[in-house]
Parts: sequence; structure tokens; C-alpha cells
Amino acid sequence: MDNLHRLINRTGEKDEELMQDLLYSAKVSILTRRFPYKQFEGTSLYDIDLEPQYIDLQYRIALDLYNKLGAEGETEHTANGIKRVYESSWISDQLLSEVIPLCGVTS
Repeated sequence: MDNLHRLINRTGEKDEELMQDLLYSAKVSILTRRFPYKQFEGTSLYDIDLEPQYIDLQYRIALDLYNKLGAEGETEHTANGIKRVYESSWISDQLLSEVIPLCGVTS
């Protein structure tokens, strides 16, 4: 089952375009963390495949983003004993820490 269908099944969301957008945002976040010095100019990120070890992470990041819809960038919120604090990146550092940066030297 691909990530789009996993997200739809997990969330019950009918808006497929929204789910694809969240998966795209997750993919871009992974690629920019994985390749911090790479320029993607002239290349559509839609055409770049994620490495297999990051497929599940893409799903989990997209789910994280979905769960924060309507509260994007929230820095602190407390109600009825529940406290929420989001970072400016909108994506948990715990999730992004799973991406191993890859750098190289050019001659």
C-alpha cells in the first residue's frame, strides 16, 4: 500500500489533493535535510524518488502535519490540562532527526 492510501485510511480524509500536498511537504523536508547543500534548481522535486529507508518517515511526517492542520506553527497552547507546543518548523525534531544528512566534496 502506498503512502497516499495509508494516509487516507488512517485519517479518513476524503481530500486526496490535501493528502498529496502533505506527502509532498514531507518529501521536501526529508530531501532538504538529507542533502543540505544540494541545489535542486531546474529539477522538479516531484520527479525525485525518496530512498527506501525514508518512505515510512514520509508517511509519519505527513500524518504529523495533518494532525497539526489549523494550528500550524503554534508555539504554546494549554486547555483543560492539555498542553501543546509546536516548533517553527511545524515538523517534530524527533522525526527529522531520523534523516541522515549526506554531504560530499566536489573538485
